[in-house]
Amino acid sequence: MRKIINKSFNLEYNETKKGRLDAFINNEIEELTRSQIQKFIKDQYITVNGQPVSKSGYKLTSGDTILVNVPEEQSIEAVPEDIPIDVVYEDEDVLVVNKPQGMVVHPAAGHPDKTLVNAILYHCQINDDDVIRPGIVHRIDKDTSGLLMIAKNNLAKQSLMKQLKEKSNLREYVAIVHGNFKEKTGKINAPLGRSKTDRKKQAVVENGRNSVTHFTVLEQFENYSLLKLKLETGRTHQIRVHMQYIGHPVAGDPLYGPKNTLKGNGQFLHAETLGFVHPRTNKWMEFSVEPPKIFLDTLMQLRH
Repeated sequence: MRKIINKSFNLEYNETKKGRLDAFINNEIEELTRSQIQKFIKDQYITVNGQPVSKSGYKLTSGDTILVNVPEEQSIEAVPEDIPIDVVYEDEDVLVVNKPQGMVVHPAAGHPDKTLVNAILYHCQINDDDVIRPGIVHRIDKDTSGLLMIAKNNLAKQSLMKQLKEKSNLREYVAIVHGNFKEKTGKINAPLGRSKTDRKKQAVVENGRNSVTHFTVLEQFENYSLLKLKLETGRTHQIRVHMQYIGHPVAGDPLYGPKNTLKGNGQFLHAETLGFVHPRTNKWMEFSVEPPKIFLDTLMQLRH
């Protein structure tokens, strides 16, 4: 039997019209799919006004309070794997790596092995993925390359997570995007949440989570531009969705871009620069790595 983990959501329904329970929760909690929510309702993990309900179509009225308890998932145990990783910096507290395109960060149902976590477990000679898994305090997508910081102990984890929350660290990307720009710099301030039409996607949605991306145009070519992008927030697929939203999708993006695009190993998006205050020394640390070869070769072709 599943156990309830210490994770729950307290919601209040304030609409004037009645609404379906599953649809309301689906709109409020972006990390849960509608099918998950319906199963949780069936298994009585969700209550309305303190009472469990058994129907996904239960009609909510204004003032109803909803408690969503998320059951513990069957975790996939990661094991150490001898996978080469590009270590940019390492000490007793933190590890900075340059993740290649095509590598998934965390083991999941579709990717149980050959992930960055598997590689780090081997590199650090750790046999318990419960030590490393929570230490990866931020992620980048499978087909996005570049820098990630990993906490090797609880001191580092708390410090790095606090910096992410307070937006005091530095995360800069470079990307090749479709189209050209009249302006040299810009700020995209558009709230993000799960797409209502495609559960695999994020989208700009009303009442979504605050999401801000800054961009600077570095070079322009025929039909494409090279941008530097700075994250103020770190939402799922943030840069990819924001660039699509303003009509300049990331080149090669199989999820948010057009079919007629540059050929590569997925989106031409690279986490180039990472900066943070060291959790033990309190000194500012900053690292940069150049994009992968296919990114640089494509840039050369565009320039010529």
